[in-house]
Amino acid sequence: MAKAKETAPEINLSDPQYYFNRELSWLEFNDRVLHEALDPRTPFLERLKFMAIFSSNLDEFFMVRVAILKDQVAAQVSQLPPDGRTPQQQLEAISQRLRPMVVEQHRHFEQVLRPEMLSHGIHLLDYIDLTQEQRLYLQDLYERKLFPVLTPLAVDPSHPFPLMANLSLNLAVMVKHPETGVEQFARVKVPNTLSRFVAFPEKLRQFNGQSARWVGVPLEQVIAHNLESLFPGMAIQDYHLFRLTRDADLEVAELEADDLLLAIQQELRRRHFGGSVVRLEIQPSMPPSVREMLMEEMNLAEEDVYEIDGLLNLKDLMSFMGLPMPELKDPPWIPVIPPRLRRLNELDDRSRSIDDGESIFAVIRRKDLLFHHPYESFSGSVGRFIEQAAHDPHVLAIKMTLYRTSGDSPIVDALIAAALNGKQVAALVELKARFDEENNISWAQKLEQSGVHVVYGLVGLKTHTKIVLVVRQEGEQIRRYVHIGTGNYNPKTANLYTDLGLLSCREELGADLTDLFNLLTGYSRQRSYRKILVSPVNMRDRMIAMIRREIEHCQNGGSGRVIAKMNSLVDPKIIQVLYEASQAGVQIDAIVRGICCLRPGVKGVSENIRVISIVGRFLEHSRIFYFQNNGQEEFYIGSADWMPRNLDRRVEAVAPIEDPDLTKQLKESLDILLSDNRHAWELQPDGSYVQRRPGKDEPDRSAQVILMEKAAHSAEVI
Repeated sequence: MAKAKETAPEINLSDPQYYFNRELSWLEFNDRVLHEALDPRTPFLERLKFMAIFSSNLDEFFMVRVAILKDQVAAQVSQLPPDGRTPQQQLEAISQRLRPMVVEQHRHFEQVLRPEMLSHGIHLLDYIDLTQEQRLYLQDLYERKLFPVLTPLAVDPSHPFPLMANLSLNLAVMVKHPETGVEQFARVKVPNTLSRFVAFPEKLRQFNGQSARWVGVPLEQVIAHNLESLFPGMAIQDYHLFRLTRDADLEVAELEADDLLLAIQQELRRRHFGGSVVRLEIQPSMPPSVREMLMEEMNLAEEDVYEIDGLLNLKDLMSFMGLPMPELKDPPWIPVIPPRLRRLNELDDRSRSIDDGESIFAVIRRKDLLFHHPYESFSGSVGRFIEQAAHDPHVLAIKMTLYRTSGDSPIVDALIAAALNGKQVAALVELKARFDEENNISWAQKLEQSGVHVVYGLVGLKTHTKIVLVVRQEGEQIRRYVHIGTGNYNPKTANLYTDLGLLSCREELGADLTDLFNLLTGYSRQRSYRKILVSPVNMRDRMIAMIRREIEHCQNGGSGRVIAKMNSLVDPKIIQVLYEASQAGVQIDAIVRGICCLRPGVKGVSENIRVISIVGRFLEHSRIFYFQNNGQEEFYIGSADWMPRNLDRRVEAVAPIEDPDLTKQLKESLDILLSDNRHAWELQPDGSYVQRRPGKDEPDRSAQVILMEKAAHSAEVI
């Protein structure tokens, strides 16, 4: 009797072993940020910058992600993420992974970077190292600028434990009554009225008799050496620096809020002082009695305390980027004007006839434009488009979404000018953009006062999409112009983040954006769109369908290929389909800057998936999706990552790029990114990342440097 053919057991693609934890994956991303500070190939001041970014990132991580996990533990949440860890298990894993990283950060700063600062003439000194003349200068500065604003707060039966602001830096001061001998605790906040590092004037920039380029001390040491003035008659026993981090995740009950703006303003006040403390940073010298008192008053456990051997709050190192030392920074980069807009930017558009054939609208009518920031200028392209629309007499209406922008944004000024020029202007301002709420409230009110129709989005959804719609009268017809981008309308971050933006007047895109704005500002329940993918309407389903189409091509004897570039890859439904695609033979490259919950390189599951992360000079922020489609290639760009929040809880838009020249440009950019061997890290099956290094006799290939060179070349040849 013939033996029955054995079949391999079916693999359960939802098994937790095939998914990385999102919080631990984020920590790996921040570790790659820290590596830029440790890498001697990084210019010196840029290394201090990355030290600062690492610390700033951690602040937000604790304020939001750790805070959420703690809330879940308290609420006894039973629903588990795809990786199967409980909230408590996640907190324990975070602590286990993070503590060695924090130790490494501070060890490297104190033992490597701080001594190296001296070699560059940057002397961040301790108070005991100062000359008498330098101390007298600080004494005068203390009396004039610090003493009047300091408020010592005692803790005793008549003085309750003080309420301390989120991210505040504080001195725990122990004083003794000279008559009773009783020791008491007091808190002194280190104010932010002066720079964290107090710099000496040029005449006092001396160290060991030699002139230096910068000399200064930490502000807290200036206060600490003048504590007697705050506690006259008391004996200063000791002082210890500490810093606290609070839960800062806003919780707004939108359905119950009569006024969303007012509700968010109230929540912002709670963020600064009302959120529970989730982290306490102290120095190892703090005695157990003070440590235990702080923990008890803030309701903290031992795992919430981080001992920092050295300076606290290294994000203040960012201030050293302001030093005039270009030789210690990345070479300066000035974004180039896109070639097709070069002539336009040489003209004073407001003084010329808009019908002379040289307007930005005439350029768009001839052919779609695709911009790659910061290699190409944001202000000279997108900013130019919005500014000209504001002043063009033929423009009837401007509609725009605003998620984040700068406080002095020329974009906001252009919208105000448009309203004053009699145009219909509608701006959807997302008040719930995390940590930009106050800024957004401020200029939302400014827009309203200028006659702009301001709406605050949809209940239960954040509006994260980056779109502009300009309606223009051209002869007897109305034409719609659109901008669809991957990044915020923020001229400042446009010089720091890599993003893409499409300018087009394709009729179907204009009609789609009209429908989308009607959904955002009115009562539309639009469920179908001609070209764009919209979340939470159809984006996940369409993305999955396009991945499945690649599977079908492989099953029919062809080949399949997907390239997806994004900030984070978390969505379990899409990850499972990617696993299915890999099993079918589809070749998949994911360029994921931050969190990646997909486990690549697992035999029988994901051996055809490669994941890289690029962490370099610019923050990789663009989202690009490529599907080979049996030779009929399709490219999409937009605002959405493959995360549940983007696909289910945010309004996002992703648009096809259909012009052959632009798709060629996108494919070339993806190939450059995939070939990076300078700032690219490859995700391993065990969750670790290995940085690519050039082989013997192989040159460094930094994708960002190559793209800068290409942009500079385009500026020279036109």
